[in-house]
Amino acid sequence: MDELRERDPEELVQPIILRIDKEDPSTEDEGLSAVSRAAVIAYLQDPHNSDWQQWASQAFAKSVRRANPKMFAKVLEMYPDQMVSEVGKAQAVGLPPLPAANLPKLVAKLQVSGTELPKSDEVLSSTVNIAVNDSLQMSTGKAAAQCAHALFAWLAESDGQGIEEWLKVHAPVGIRHLSRQDFEALSERASGPVIQDAGRTEIEPGSTTAFVFIQEH
Repeated sequence: MDELRERDPEELVQPIILRIDKEDPSTEDEGLSAVSRAAVIAYLQDPHNSDWQQWASQAFAKSVRRANPKMFAKVLEMYPDQMVSEVGKAQAVGLPPLPAANLPKLVAKLQVSGTELPKSDEVLSSTVNIAVNDSLQMSTGKAAAQCAHALFAWLAESDGQGIEEWLKVHAPVGIRHLSRQDFEALSERASGPVIQDAGRTEIEPGSTTAFVFIQEH
């Protein structure tokens, strides 16, 4: 199911492309971290662009799409100025906001659904972490979009304190999967908004999915 079908055709959406190498896949958490970083990196490359301003005034609409290595390379050829977010074996690139009904053909034909990556017992940890509500059993692609929402919302509402230092060390992002009870308990320490999903795909509207928390070392 394409999450763009129910959108206003004029709504601006940020596509984020996740490279999926079936022969040598990254872990799920590397993918979630790479996608969330890609969303923020793309914005920080050109934050004063009027399209970003319009997009940010709406609902931070994002579309996480998967691409095999060949297609991912083609996307980078089309958008040579966009920086690639790399975490472990994962690579993702965030694009500037585009009208939902007018995505370039190359981007539009990349799949939204069915994005899955293998889980790992290794915990990806950092000062800046994203808590994921594991009780919702989201697909990798769905969870990645929610992580991207959480990281961008945290950045947008931050007073700037600590952001520069975080960027200086290349903006690492940890991922923490939590039970519903632990997610709700830790949400009281959230450093940004707790994301509520619109319910277009996979989960019920209003489900709380992700938030950023700061882990002091």
